Amino acid sequence: MPSVAVDTGPLVALFNGRDRHHGAAKAFLQRSSGGLVTNPAVITEVTFLLDFSVETQTEFLLWAIGGVDIDRETAADLPRIIEIMKKYADLPADLADASLLALCERRRIASIATVDKHFDTYRTLDRKRVKNVFFNA
Repeated sequence: MPSVAVDTGPLVALFNGRDRHHGAAKAFLQRSSGGLVTNPAVITEVTFLLDFSVETQTEFLLWAIGGVDIDRETAADLPRIIEIMKKYADLPADLADASLLALCERRRIASIATVDKHFDTYRTLDRKRVKNVFFNA
């Protein structure tokens, strides 16, 4: 099955029972049949947003070790990440968003799980939109 890039929002929601998308995150994980891919920028952002509990942060990190494919090429993507951040500065495209779009381009991933509406606007180099499958996979 094709890979799905995973953004910060669904991962925070999965580990924060009070998040309004917690149920959707659990349902998404249950129905996901493809490999889930993310990167260190997203891992960092998730951990930062789970700062209400060191225990929850460590539970997330332990889950991430086997629960997602953590892409290791973000450093090589930096020139493209900068281009994306500049192009979408009015949204704005933060590091996590831009790095995921660059990851999708490089690995030819056509789907993303996100709660972020900005991905409806972002386009890859070949002018395609990455399809959000979080709410309706």
